[in-house]
Formats: sequence, structure tokens, C-alpha cells
Amino acid sequence: MLGTHELPLWFEVASLVVLAAILVIDLVVVGRRPHVPSFAESARWVAFYVGLALVFALLVLTVGGSAPAGEFLAGWLTEYSLSLDNLFVFALIMGSFAVPHLQQQRTLMIGILIALVLRAGLILVGAAIIERFSWVFYLFGVVLLVTAVKMVGGQNEEEYSENVLVRVVRRVMPVAPDYDGARLTTRIDGRRMVTPMLLVILALGTTDLLFALDSIPAIFGLTSDPFIVFSANIFALMGLRQLYFMLDGLMERLAYLSYGLAAVLAFIGVKLILEALHGNTVPFINGGQGVPWAPEIPTWLSLAVIIGFLAIAAVASLLWPPRVQDTQDTQDAEDASR
Repeated sequence: MLGTHELPLWFEVASLVVLAAILVIDLVVVGRRPHVPSFAESARWVAFYVGLALVFALLVLTVGGSAPAGEFLAGWLTEYSLSLDNLFVFALIMGSFAVPHLQQQRTLMIGILIALVLRAGLILVGAAIIERFSWVFYLFGVVLLVTAVKMVGGQNEEEYSENVLVRVVRRVMPVAPDYDGARLTTRIDGRRMVTPMLLVILALGTTDLLFALDSIPAIFGLTSDPFIVFSANIFALMGLRQLYFMLDGLMERLAYLSYGLAAVLAFIGVKLILEALHGNTVPFINGGQGVPWAPEIPTWLSLAVIIGFLAIAAVASLLWPPRVQDTQDTQDAEDASR
């Protein structure tokens, strides 16, 4: 079964402190200079965070060796790629709540911080479950295979529906009709009310948690080390805000990304099931004994497969983009006939 790695405690603590400081500085900078970043500015920040993740991988390699470093890279690359799919729903949420452009950076940042806290809890619960019940890998594997099939089927949300938490807040608390800058509460006619900004932040954070129900099992299919899982999630979410402002260009240029992600999730799903078979304890499968023919897929092969699937999707998107002209010509003809 997948093992954990004894990275030095000082390294784990120092890493989390530095990452927390970067997130706080990022939040302060966004708060003091609200603006709509250009595509070029967003691309520079994305490059910075990608470089930061690669530097961290080198540090893990130096301190812990190639195994944890490879698992971090595979986990981070998987989580970061899956975050592109999250951005589509984030855009729907921002549009649904009509968030002012100047406040979108701050809103995303706070929503991402909430998502990190929620994911941390989910990772701790997942790690505890895996440690006690190894058969949960079967469940994780099936979840990923189902998600992969849904991705291939193109089951994307075309509109945003408010979740239970947002609806409850609307019922129990008065909501102001308009935004008041970046404030979460405001006073109208002497009455204290929450602003739509609070609802947006709650929607972003809780929606990301729903996405994590797919992505967390995926990374647990690559490593069982909670620190590596959490650090990979932090680095994946750190550049998410900048990726949001590159959304239009990314979605147009990476049209086949969902197929690459589906292949990655399917591969990890199969890997999880093979891992579960290899260390099987379920009584009705091979008498509760491990299945000898179930192979263990090494980390380097997982990393190679993930990079390969994503690279194929990216190259195919650039070389053979889907044809949209025919659809546009048909629409123009229909408009002309009216």
C-alpha cells in the first residue's frame, strides 16, 4: 500500500509557516491595491507560483529524497490541473452574484483561504480513514472512475445554483441589495445587514470543497502522507486567483483539457483499486488476502503518465482546435432568415 514519509518535523513546520506568510502577504497586497489584472500580469504571477512549487519540490528532494518529491510533483500537478475545471464554476458564481470587477481579486482570495481551511479538515479525516480502513481505496477508485466518465460526457454546469449554506444564510440573516465595497456587513436605515460579498465568499469556499471530494481521493491515490497532500493543495490553490483572470484565454486554448483530466483520474482510479487489491483485507475478495497479481505502480510512472496525458491534451488543443466556424455560420444563417 502507499506509504508515508518521515520528513523532518522542522521542515514541515517551517514550510507551513512560510506558505501561510505568503498567503497573508498576498491578501494584504490585494486588499491595498484592488484592480483587475491583465492577462500578462496574471501570467507572470502564475509563473511565479509554479516556480515556487518547483523550488519546494527540490527542497523536499533534498530533505526527504526522491520518493516524497515525486509524490508531491504528481499530486501538485494533478490538483493544479483539476483546478482549471473549478474556475468555470467560479466564473458562474461571480457572474451570478454580479461581483464588481475591482473586488473580484479580494473575493477570490478570501474564498480560497476558506477552501484551504476546509480542505485541511477533509485531508485529516481522509488520512485517518485510510489508516484505519484500507478498503476505502476501493471506494476512492470508483469515485474517480465515475468522475472521469462524467468529464468525458461533458457534464458541466451551465448555471449556478446556490448551495444549502448560502440559502440558509439568506433565510436567517438580512441581505443588503447592493455591495458596500469589500465589506461583509453594512447598515441600511439603521439596520445591520450582510452584503452579497459574504454570500459570494461562502459560495466560493463551499463549492471548492465539493470539488475537493473528487480531487482529494485523486491525490491520496498518489501519496498517503497528509503533509504532502496538504502542501500540494496549497500550491495548487495559491495560483488559482491569477488563473481566474486568464480563464477566457485558457478555456479557448485548452479545449481538450477535460479529456486529459478524465484520463488522469481514470488512471489514478485504477491505480487505487490495484493498490487496494495488493493489500486487500476485504473478506469476500481472495479470502481477505492480498491479490498477488495486482501490481504496484511506482511514483515515477504515475508522474510520467500524468504529464503525458496532460501534454497530449494540450498539444491536441493547440494543433487541432475544435471547429467553431460552422456553428457560427449556422447561427448567422438562422438570424438572417428571420
